[in-house]
Amino acid sequence: MVVEDEGEESKKIKPNNNNNNNILLSKKRRSSEPPINWLTNFQRDLMAGAVMGGVVHTIVAPIERAKLLLQTQESNMAILSSPHRRFKGMVDCIVRTVKEEGILSLWRGNGSSVLRYYPSVALNFSLKDLYRNILRSGHFQEGHFMPAASANFIAGAAAGCTTLIIIYPLDIAHTRLAADIGRTESRQFRGISHFLSTVRKKHGIRGIYKGLPASLHGMIIHRGLYFGGFDTIKERMASSSDGSNAEVALWKRWVVAQAVTTSAGLLSYPLDTVRRRMMMQSGLEHPMYMNTLDCWRKIYRTGGVASFYHGALSNMFRSTGAAAILVLYDEVKKFLWGGL
Repeated sequence: MVVEDEGEESKKIKPNNNNNNNILLSKKRRSSEPPINWLTNFQRDLMAGAVMGGVVHTIVAPIERAKLLLQTQESNMAILSSPHRRFKGMVDCIVRTVKEEGILSLWRGNGSSVLRYYPSVALNFSLKDLYRNILRSGHFQEGHFMPAASANFIAGAAAGCTTLIIIYPLDIAHTRLAADIGRTESRQFRGISHFLSTVRKKHGIRGIYKGLPASLHGMIIHRGLYFGGFDTIKERMASSSDGSNAEVALWKRWVVAQAVTTSAGLLSYPLDTVRRRMMMQSGLEHPMYMNTLDCWRKIYRTGGVASFYHGALSNMFRSTGAAAILVLYDEVKKFLWGGL
């Protein structure tokens, strides 16, 4: 009787060899995976982003300036306080700007924009990949800390907000210089340093960061969709039925990038309009808007929902450059480091 009890007991405590083997194989597979070198990848991503940022933005600079003029003309004191008639659209804006200020004026503010864009593109892409690697480096679900789409959205939004805080003085300087109309002698600001020093003397650091809360709201939506949407769709296109990852054709990535960029731009455009209008209040003795909520109210009362979308068509044309950056980023990395 005792022997039988011992036999039954030994059966109960006998380990499941199949389960143990699976656990050992899983651990072995994980240990054999090369560790992610976040620092090395971050430096490479930083350089890849910087390589293309300035060139692409210089090409689309005329459309960018037309978009900013249309978007801010309701709060642009240079237009409101002068007999200068308002622009009717993108073509009217570009033609009149060339006629009244010369063709080179289409690139006004591009110096600050390039200075802003080099660190902006570089930091956005490198931080996005860094945050995504951190969020997806665990083994919570399917080898990731959280689902891929959520990780991509959060990484994109976090990268956009981090970058914006770092380069915001250059961002607001670009907006104010691009929206400044007239010949050299009639303009309010002569350049980046003149704008920053003037605003700092009048309102301190708070004046330089005017409109930051509204900008962060828009950045969460825009960068989350811009980066998260593109990375998620690209990953799903690359995953074949047998589970392996295949290279997605360049033209397919371009179509996805253009669709994602245009959609992100349109969905976040009202937020972008509010942030640009708030930026235009920096340095003014009597600002038009008390705060972000007041800006939303007054824009809506003035022209309804349509007033939030002034310059949206120009932004759609400008998005071609942003789509090119999404696609060329991977290509630049492949060219510089063979896809590492």
